[in-house]
Amino acid sequence: MNLKTIHNVYFIGIGGIGMSAIARYFSVNGKVVAGYDKTPTPITKSLDEIGIEVHFEDAVKNIPISFLNKEKTLVVYTPAVPKNHLQLNYFKDNGYTVLKRAEVLGEITKNTFCLAVAGTHGKTTTSSILGHIMQPEKATSFLGGIAENYNSNLILGEDKVSVVEADEFDRSFLKLSPNIACVTSMDADHLDIYGENEFLQQSFRDFASKVSDTLIVAKGLPLKGLTYAVNEEADYKAYNVKIEEGKYVFDVKTPTSEIKNVVFHLPGNHNMMNALAALAIADVYGVSLEKIKEQLGSFKGVQRRFSYKIKTEEVVLIDDYAHHPTEIKAVAQSVREMYPKEKVLAVFQPHLFSRTRDFADDFAEALSLFDEVLLLDIYPARELPIKGVTSSWLLEKITIDTKKLVSKEKLSDEIIKSESKIVAMLGAGDIGLLVDKVKNKLDEKHKK
Repeated sequence: MNLKTIHNVYFIGIGGIGMSAIARYFSVNGKVVAGYDKTPTPITKSLDEIGIEVHFEDAVKNIPISFLNKEKTLVVYTPAVPKNHLQLNYFKDNGYTVLKRAEVLGEITKNTFCLAVAGTHGKTTTSSILGHIMQPEKATSFLGGIAENYNSNLILGEDKVSVVEADEFDRSFLKLSPNIACVTSMDADHLDIYGENEFLQQSFRDFASKVSDTLIVAKGLPLKGLTYAVNEEADYKAYNVKIEEGKYVFDVKTPTSEIKNVVFHLPGNHNMMNALAALAIADVYGVSLEKIKEQLGSFKGVQRRFSYKIKTEEVVLIDDYAHHPTEIKAVAQSVREMYPKEKVLAVFQPHLFSRTRDFADDFAEALSLFDEVLLLDIYPARELPIKGVTSSWLLEKITIDTKKLVSKEKLSDEIIKSESKIVAMLGAGDIGLLVDKVKNKLDEKHKK
């Protein structure tokens, strides 16, 4: 496929975080871009603001007339779109070029020097840190989150070097051609797609075999490559770790050198690991350690990754995308590290019935690390309900005493009643859309 001959690009599921980054890329490169999504969101609003037409009704009549020229139109869709989608089937039935998001990302990046970040956890933050490090090198970065430094999931550079978040969902990352890559983690996840964990593990081995130059892996993973770790021996080792005024300061040993007093502002050991992974990729690529250190010190974070919405003496409100037990534990560890003496309330919206079923005991264990839990209904995303798999079933497994089911409508009122100083809102569904309302209520409470 020659992307240069394409005039129009139509996205089905354009509001997805990965889809919207590619939509932005095509738009700024002169293509006519439009698309469909299920509901309006801040992402679809931001696309509209740069001239990308988005509609929310699945009807063939809503496809702009200029996109009906199949010789000049590329159709991109996300695997989360149902098979009976009217527009998707129209394009397939009428001979359009129809590709999954991962295939298009592979086409865009195959002629670049590609730096890829894979892993069941940490890939969005790591790729965003790496994109920030590589921005002075004029890399173009496709991210799975909104980088605070750029208020975007696309860092636009030139077409020689790309940074990509390599997504294991639906084996998407096997469409990429990475030159240097890292794997941050290989925990069981997406079992609704893979069936068994072994098949997920095999997909990571397949991804590793596609890396042409250098593979970098978190120490302990069952893959061969350069290793990285915090406070233990590895090819890339962070040590002498201190917390000073709410930020990390640490030294790093590389296979050939060393750098002192690296400053990084994101809390939690897992984020230090993410920073170290990005440092390792950039170092292997050839960026100087001093330049890497400078960029790490100015990295502001990723929206919905331990994002502070309120940070005052009276109350702290944290917004985080955590939707897997490992990620929830990482948030708990970060909160306890930053606020060791404070009471913490976790608000969690489970994501997918199958994930809730597969990891129910692990979710319960992770949520029991907090002082209080408010549990929302399961966000179904692409799934139908599974009999017996409910939030009330999960709630029973949580071992702390202060726990409660709550509706979205009553969530703010329940949070206001809590005496916890720290509130962490967690989940990958639409809980992020509730955060501003909670923020406003907490602001009102503490102004009185």
